[in-house]
Amino acid sequence: MGPKEDRKSPSKQPPSNAPQASQEETRSSIFDLHTSVGQVTFIVVVAAIAVLIQALPRDFLSQLLKSDSHEVPVANKVPPVQPAVCRHPQEPSYIIYNPRSEREDHLQHVKAVLERLGFRRAQNESKDWDLMWAHDYPFFKLPELRQLKEHQRVNHFPGSGFLTNKVDLALTESKYIPKAFRLPEDATKFMEYAKAFPEKEFVQKNNKHRHIYLKTIPEIDVNDNETFIQEYMTNPFLVDGKKFDIGAYVVVTSIDPLRIYVYHGDYLLRFCPVEYYPFDRSNLDKYVVGDDYTPTWEIESLEKFHTRMGFSMKDCLDAYVRSLGKDPRTIWDQIHDSIREIVLRKESHLVSTLQRYKSRKNFFELMRFDFIVDENLRVFLLEANMSPNLSSAHFKPNKLLYEQVIYNALKLVGIGSVVRRESLKARNTDAEAMMSSMKNIAIDADVCASETCSNAVTETCNNELCQFCRWCLSKDDLEILHTAYREHTNRGDMLRIYPTGKHDVLDDSSLTPQNLFMSKWFSEKCQNDHSWC
Repeated sequence: MGPKEDRKSPSKQPPSNAPQASQEETRSSIFDLHTSVGQVTFIVVVAAIAVLIQALPRDFLSQLLKSDSHEVPVANKVPPVQPAVCRHPQEPSYIIYNPRSEREDHLQHVKAVLERLGFRRAQNESKDWDLMWAHDYPFFKLPELRQLKEHQRVNHFPGSGFLTNKVDLALTESKYIPKAFRLPEDATKFMEYAKAFPEKEFVQKNNKHRHIYLKTIPEIDVNDNETFIQEYMTNPFLVDGKKFDIGAYVVVTSIDPLRIYVYHGDYLLRFCPVEYYPFDRSNLDKYVVGDDYTPTWEIESLEKFHTRMGFSMKDCLDAYVRSLGKDPRTIWDQIHDSIREIVLRKESHLVSTLQRYKSRKNFFELMRFDFIVDENLRVFLLEANMSPNLSSAHFKPNKLLYEQVIYNALKLVGIGSVVRRESLKARNTDAEAMMSSMKNIAIDADVCASETCSNAVTETCNNELCQFCRWCLSKDDLEILHTAYREHTNRGDMLRIYPTGKHDVLDDSSLTPQNLFMSKWFSEKCQNDHSWC
């Protein structure tokens, strides 16, 4: 009975232990989650720990975990070289194709603009880049470019040499291109032309290099197969006695449908270092613009506008032309018209080349077209440069021009988006719709609501009137229109010169179906909003 009573009755414990037991019960209840006091204490402790962790340096814990107390220090230990990867992995990436040079000084402004736009540079071996900036034509040596991912972009079009090869360009029939002949193939044609115009002079140009010589007809060697000859314009428009050329930066964003833009924020003016008169054809500095040209800010009649007033080179020239009682718009209208005409004439060659590639949507082209002007303000196209100089190493003040050209071009084609992105891949539906939705590209509300287009959908979509109605637009059509709309909203200082939104260069019968589709859409947008013209 004794032991049984001991298990039942606590009164048998010594009374001296009662206060100590009460203190232990109180302490344990503070951390007992079954009591309200314990629960409050737990919450307070967790909150305090969280505050302490937030106050620690960001990499404190990771560094603490990575530290190895057993590592033996090595004298003169060289840390491993880290690859050129991004500081923040959630950024779009670019690579540079520059095979002929280990130096990249000429690309410093390209890299600077891309970094400001949030791009990181990836290793050239990477296959997951967003943009390839190729200083040289990349398509011969990189056959993998035929199978690009949908979001990858390259700053050249396959076949762009049809536009920029100086011999092919010179031989293109156009009122803006001085008459030219390939030697020796065109020797007979040249002699016939020379007989009809014996007073004319010609420049003889090397097919691949920049050597240019002004010659009379008897001095020309028609059997020289390294050169071609082109008629020389003998009455140049001069500023302060100096001949000059005009460089127009052109961006082609799409081929068939064709869309062409020109950077209208400024044009590059380059002046010969020596005054033109008295003329001496043995002195190339009088009539050929070389690397050591005279910049706009050193031309007395233009310096006050450019340096003291802050105007662009184009504005300086405009002011000078107006001071002579002439209209400078004549110059720019001809420049834009000539670019449209030449690119349209060469487009079929680019379309043919693009057929070898998975998609024609991976490419864009930034070129510079060079022009001269005669004393009657008539414009002539000299050449088109596939990879124009974008380095200010020779003339530091040109830095702003080059960086604005690059920025506006990248913004135009959607690479310089203001919407944060991890790559150039399409974002979620809400982000894409925020930039353009059906209401932004829809046109012809009255037509689409008419009985002609709103009934019997399958048949009506064969009707040209209904082609822009929502139910008649294919997936490719929608992508074309969304891209065109975004180019318009992102154009900055880029001026669209084709399609114009008005009467385009060639009549409708000469346009491809895709170009006709694009031209009509812009024309409808122009009718409703003049900013689209």
